[in-house]
Amino acid sequence: MLKTKSERKLAKQICKVVLDHFEKQYSKELGDAWNTIRDILITPSCWQYAVLLNRFNYSFELEKDLRLKGYHTLLQGSLPYYPKSMKCYLSRTPDRMPSERHQIGNLKKYYLLNAASLLPVLALELRDGEKVLDLCAAPGGKSIALLQCAYPGYLHCNEHDSLRLRWLRQTLESFIPQPLVNVIKVSELDGREMGDAQPEMFDKVLVDAPCSNDRNWLFSSDSQKAAWRISQRSNLPVLQIELLRSAIKALRPGGLLVYSTCTLSKAENQDVISEILNSYSNIMPVDIKEMARTCSQDFTFAPTGQECGLLVIPDKGKAWGPMYVAKLKKSWTT
Repeated sequence: MLKTKSERKLAKQICKVVLDHFEKQYSKELGDAWNTIRDILITPSCWQYAVLLNRFNYSFELEKDLRLKGYHTLLQGSLPYYPKSMKCYLSRTPDRMPSERHQIGNLKKYYLLNAASLLPVLALELRDGEKVLDLCAAPGGKSIALLQCAYPGYLHCNEHDSLRLRWLRQTLESFIPQPLVNVIKVSELDGREMGDAQPEMFDKVLVDAPCSNDRNWLFSSDSQKAAWRISQRSNLPVLQIELLRSAIKALRPGGLLVYSTCTLSKAENQDVISEILNSYSNIMPVDIKEMARTCSQDFTFAPTGQECGLLVIPDKGKAWGPMYVAKLKKSWTT
């Protein structure tokens, strides 16, 4: 079969330094499952894209068209918390809708994303009127998804990286109507300082942490930069733990915290959460297994050994993930 030009281009760019490194680590951590995961991660023609509809510029025609193309809705109605206002369509095949152009004054009708990235948003169980913090918010997909779920009293989107911050602002501008923009604050703070700046301010906090972005790293075009990233990789859990400590300070007692990454790495996932649970007496794990049971028709999960943690792994026909999600609660007693 002839490959398209873009597929040939991507196929050439798999970074051997990263692949070899992942091969060593993930074959040990994930066993046989790694072979399937690897084959999907290095074959972009298998990748799938979900379509999240924008409730602020809803198109009945678009929804009808997606249904006709064989798309189905994600999990609708089957989770205890699944807001009717959030509509996400998935295809079983690697179909990709074209991205809409950013036009000032025009709201986009849909956002393309990895369907697994909606799981941290759903785990947060956002309700109308709540104060919510998205600590590492760029490029903005999860903030957009949160606003499809409920109307928060206050949404604080923070992004420390100035380039990514521009991207975040543009995403929000493309999807969110002006009146709602008034309840959204965008900041460029180092996430590790947020807890001191806004102690016990938020009902819900999402920490979608900087991580070894497995999909992107495999296609690093600069192998020297890739080698440097790998050499620095062991520093990531330190940063992730510091971000979580800050998020815990910013969370009010009784509030929920969701931690997520787009890596398979145990050191950045389960180990980070274990460290947090071992060092706080007022942070409790929240059982999230029901979400895995409910979502099993659309996602494949690897065992995490944690009741509060899920790991979505790419699989044939369900090429979503990697996505790790952990759910924690801050209790009233310290």
